[in-house]
Amino acid sequence: MPPTSEILTTERILEATEEVLRRHGPAKATVVDVARALGVSHGSVYRHFRTKAALREAVTKRWLDRTSERLAGIVAGEDAPQERLRAWLATLFEAKRHKAGGDPELFATYTVLTDENGTAVGEHIADLTAQLTRIIEDGVASGAFTATDPAVAARAVFQATARFHDPCHAPEWKNPAIETDFTAVVDLILRGLTTP
Repeated sequence: MPPTSEILTTERILEATEEVLRRHGPAKATVVDVARALGVSHGSVYRHFRTKAALREAVTKRWLDRTSERLAGIVAGEDAPQERLRAWLATLFEAKRHKAGGDPELFATYTVLTDENGTAVGEHIADLTAQLTRIIEDGVASGAFTATDPAVAARAVFQATARFHDPCHAPEWKNPAIETDFTAVVDLILRGLTTP
């Protein structure tokens, strides 16, 4: 157990919650388990998060934000819009695939939590489509893309690539042909955005 003299921060609570969820799963993990892992009373955890649901939503948002932050760096990059779009989609796919394959227990837990936390998921999807919109806007401004409405195009790109980032498709990500399929879809999208 960690020393109780350490300052109890939101970040420490979220880290401990993630470990408790990994160990026990979402059905059995409790705030008492989190408090025990931190060496504090459950009341101390409740001072930061008023309910178990609020704690679960915060840990879900933290998990989703990690991916958004990685992708934001690509959006802000200096590469041509076509290359940024390809890199953004590849990074999103790799991040989701890594989470599914690298820590399957935690991925399964987060799949349950994202189903519970529609607000966090909705905000995540809105952030991702806004990032795509910025890349497409840059492409339109530079003459690389011909989309008449970048926001509509961004939503279409996001939906067209769902097989490569929606957790419900995770079992398919182990298929040896998935890389070929991914490249074909991205090539098709890029051709569609550049066709006058």
